[in-house]
Amino acid sequence: MDASTSTATDEDQGATVVITHRIRRDSHAAYERWLEEIAPVCKASPGYLDWHMVRPVQGLTETYTVVVRFDTKAHLQHWMASFERQRLIEKVQPLFVRGDDFFISSGLDFWFAPSGAKAKVPVRWKQYLVTWSAIYPLALAVPLLVVPVLGKLGLPSSTPLNTLAITAVVVFMMVYVVMPRYTRLLQKWLFS
Repeated sequence: MDASTSTATDEDQGATVVITHRIRRDSHAAYERWLEEIAPVCKASPGYLDWHMVRPVQGLTETYTVVVRFDTKAHLQHWMASFERQRLIEKVQPLFVRGDDFFISSGLDFWFAPSGAKAKVPVRWKQYLVTWSAIYPLALAVPLLVVPVLGKLGLPSSTPLNTLAITAVVVFMMVYVVMPRYTRLLQKWLFS
């Protein structure tokens, strides 16, 4: 399916896939080589926007998490079902403790979908209010903490560097700290 046959809703929202691969303890180097093979193929796919990798923490976890965004859900689904991806997943399968686990969502829905992801997603205006109310205090507080730390590290004060560090901390806080707890706290309201 090409972009001209996608719905306006798909085009407006984009799509994200969160892929988790739990790798055998002795297979990390082989998996890293495999990533170097699959990443350029994915990035060459129609509609590809970006790719973020969260590597395991040595001695704590064996799980790699890859977040890939596409401009439409149709383009993302095309990549996920493509022959190239299937071939590469088959090639890496012996390195997995478990299979190829992934969850596809539109826009920012992955923040609002409970574990298991078969549940409904809250209406957009509730997603907007919750996201905004979570980002606002972070946007106020994080610069006050990050900019002085960068200065103490001897890094030159520059808007691009400050913005890079601030947004990295804000996104990390949103994905790993704030949104999982905040959406659990507001779950009754979000899904009513």
